[in-house]
Amino acid sequence: MSKDPVATSKFLSLVLRHKPETIGLALDANGWVNLEELVRQANECGYGLTIKDIFDAVASSDKQRFALDPSGQRIRANQGHSVKVDLALAALQPPTLLYHGTATRFLTSIRHAGLLKQARHHVHLSLDAGTAARVGSRHGQPVVLIVRAEQMSHSGHLFYRSQNGVWLTDHVPPTFIEFPL
Repeated sequence: MSKDPVATSKFLSLVLRHKPETIGLALDANGWVNLEELVRQANECGYGLTIKDIFDAVASSDKQRFALDPSGQRIRANQGHSVKVDLALAALQPPTLLYHGTATRFLTSIRHAGLLKQARHHVHLSLDAGTAARVGSRHGQPVVLIVRAEQMSHSGHLFYRSQNGVWLTDHVPPTFIEFPL
């Protein structure tokens, strides 16, 4: 019987984004891991996992958190890593505006320091306010911040887009953020 794709996705997030050592897994420099190795390590650690479970989780993920390589033999997380990986993303010109969803309780610190990547590699930005609102609702009372991405880019800040369409940057200074009234 297949595992619940949501449970598998949470497990994959843990081992592909944050703690591969939990199951003795080693990601390559770009965050990839062989599917058979992932299944073997997961099963040795008591987490019953099959390649079909992984394919089901990847296919059913509305956020497309994971990518399979063209051969279908390796998997990695698209973004959100707290472990050192190089996703080998090329810098791109961002759209005029991007959006960041957060909780209202973080507004004071964001007004002071801007958007910080914290333990992750990048600040995550959305192409639309609706997606940002959904992200912000995971952390409490949501608020959507508007990021003047094109102005940031013209000021020398680099932007990247992950395989699943999430925009990434190292830091968003408060001067480029439009806050709600």
